[in-house]
Amino acid sequence: QVQLVESGGGLVQAGGSLRLSCAASGRTFSTYAMGWFRQAPGKAREFVAAISGSGRLTSHADSVLGRFTISRDNAKKTVYLQMNSLNPEDTAVYYCVADSDKPYLAVGRDDYQYWGQGTQVTVSS
Repeated sequence: QVQLVESGGGLVQAGGSLRLSCAASGRTFSTYAMGWFRQAPGKAREFVAAISGSGRLTSHADSVLGRFTISRDNAKKTVYLQMNSLNPEDTAVYYCVADSDKPYLAVGRDDYQYWGQGTQVTVSS
């Protein structure tokens, strides 16, 4: 069982930056692939980024490539999402996710068993 707690959301002006954090419980953090999804009002939940258990593999959605970076610190059992050059279209609730590590990075909602409660990110124009 893994419990995930996100933090770092808030209100930021367009062009600004935020860093989201997700702290995980459990003793086997490095055996879990981690990721971030987001859901904007009236839209479906969408993949943002994922990282393998070792941190060597990462994947980012085309919409955030070059602006967002996922990383993890296994000693601290924490995964991060650094978000730069934010724009109003990035406004959403951001969810941290986890599932058993695999030889590939999953990008589907159904591929992740564990979800955090979400943290709101609002980007003003």
